[in-house]
Amino acid sequence: MSAQTRTRKKKDTMQRRSWLLLLLFIPLIAGIIFSILPKPSPKMSGPAFIKQGELKFISKDGKKIISQIDIELAANDEKRTQGLMWRRKMEENQGMLFVMEQQEMQSFWMLNTYIPLDILFVDELRQIVTIRSNTKPQSLDPVASDKPALYVVEVNAGYCRKFGISVGDKIEF
Repeated sequence: MSAQTRTRKKKDTMQRRSWLLLLLFIPLIAGIIFSILPKPSPKMSGPAFIKQGELKFISKDGKKIISQIDIELAANDEKRTQGLMWRRKMEENQGMLFVMEQQEMQSFWMLNTYIPLDILFVDELRQIVTIRSNTKPQSLDPVASDKPALYVVEVNAGYCRKFGISVGDKIEF
């Protein structure tokens, strides 16, 4: 074998070793990068639900409790503005009750709200006057009541259909 052939073989062997080392280091580097990335914190899943009461959905005739949820209250401007924004999940038996300052036509939007919701508008007699089902998350489209409302209840999308809650039913909290 000539010196030139030996040199070429040596060069080829060194190139293969270089590529092999590179291929071995790629997963190592990826592992190091992955291990130093920040881990999801509770804040990344949104604000935690804080139970502040219970709300019952009552049949139109007032004789039957249809279902019951734990509620978080939004009874001041700051809480009403925040609503369920930034939440990534909510349990089926949870919801938010908005207590408005006066009974009037109400309108909400879903900006920075990641959960599709059923939004129930309720009058001063605590009777459901409008239900907006399966609202579109992260939307600026208005979600409005058909009639004046003093209270608004937000639950997970599909809740009203699942439990048979309809306009005319009442709430108690």
